[in-house]
Amino acid sequence: MPRFTYTARDAAGQTVRATLEAPARKDAVRLLAARGLQVVDLAEAAAAAPAARSAAKAAPEPARTAGGRGAGELSTRERLPFLQALSDLIASGMPAGEAVRLLSLRLKEPRLRRLCASLWERLGEGLPLSQALATLPQVFDPQTINLIAAGEATGNLKEVLLRLIQHFTEQKELRQKLTAALAYPAFICLVAISVILFFIFFLMPRLQALLTSLGGKLPFATQLLVGVSHFMLSYGVLVLVALGLGATAFWQWRRTEAGRAATDAWLLRLPVAGTFLTSSTVHNFSQTLAVLLENGVTTAEALRMTERTLTHRPLRRAFGEATDRVLEGEKLSQALARTGCFPDLVLDRLAVGESTGNLAPSLRDIARTYQQILSRQVQAFTTIVSSGVLLFAFSFVAFIAYAIVSAVFQVSASFKF
Repeated sequence: MPRFTYTARDAAGQTVRATLEAPARKDAVRLLAARGLQVVDLAEAAAAAPAARSAAKAAPEPARTAGGRGAGELSTRERLPFLQALSDLIASGMPAGEAVRLLSLRLKEPRLRRLCASLWERLGEGLPLSQALATLPQVFDPQTINLIAAGEATGNLKEVLLRLIQHFTEQKELRQKLTAALAYPAFICLVAISVILFFIFFLMPRLQALLTSLGGKLPFATQLLVGVSHFMLSYGVLVLVALGLGATAFWQWRRTEAGRAATDAWLLRLPVAGTFLTSSTVHNFSQTLAVLLENGVTTAEALRMTERTLTHRPLRRAFGEATDRVLEGEKLSQALARTGCFPDLVLDRLAVGESTGNLAPSLRDIARTYQQILSRQVQAFTTIVSSGVLLFAFSFVAFIAYAIVSAVFQVSASFKF
């Protein structure tokens, strides 16, 4: 009979590692469940790797649906709709496994249906929901998986799902607000660039031919425009190729760890972008840490998990150092004060939350505060960019008008003599 090595948690939350014999993996999971153990890792001893493998590696390959399209095509876009649908069914009293099975049959959206079918196949093998989610890392991040596991262990899965939905919904709304705010400046930039290119490649060559046929010396402004137009007509393709190659090389360098750290440091020093990045990082840190603490994750584990969600390298390093100090015994408010990202009043609110045992609600308040700050910064950034682009476009059009009018007057004056 096959022998399985397993890692599980008992009713008290203690980790248990041992082996057992069972006819198949599904039977092993059922035996452990009968003992009151929640499976974290289960692998057949004869086929196991030298170290205990994670549930994602121990799981089978992504399921194939009847259409022949695998779960590998899924992404984080399906995460929030799936959690919302799952939460609605669980809130009505349906078990999680049955809810996933029902969603795999009833959902009309193909990608969500494939996601539920893949999860149902894993659940049918005896895996708990959290471990089934872990087999789809392209959809569910480790924080979500750990929170679902905590909800299963404590029987608070419904509350965990609601908090996750709120968290992801707020992040989605912030991204949508930022995208909508940048749409108008992007449109203004596109119009301004189109006007400039139309003048350089279409209007200026014809105007130059007309002024040359009339004779006379052109003013400096007109000569400058003619020179720019001639240069772009002659070498514009080479300039575009050079810019494309330069952008590609820069992007490849930025994908390296050294390049990402350097460019993140540059962005942090920019007047507007640096402030926005700092506020966005603080908002993400506070919101994620609050969600983890509210769902029973220990402070040490929550801090490390939150640190890994930060994408800006210098700020992640600063918060990592703050996490180290907290683990060494320093208060969170004092450790975060060293990052230089939090105003004194915000840190005072956090310190009060620590002293009263309401750390998670204090972090929630900080996240709401910074969400308002981000909204104001996005609005200010939009105004600055829009005004700058419009000013540049109007200035360029005014310069063109001046160059044309001065050329016409100068040519007309040459006819009088």
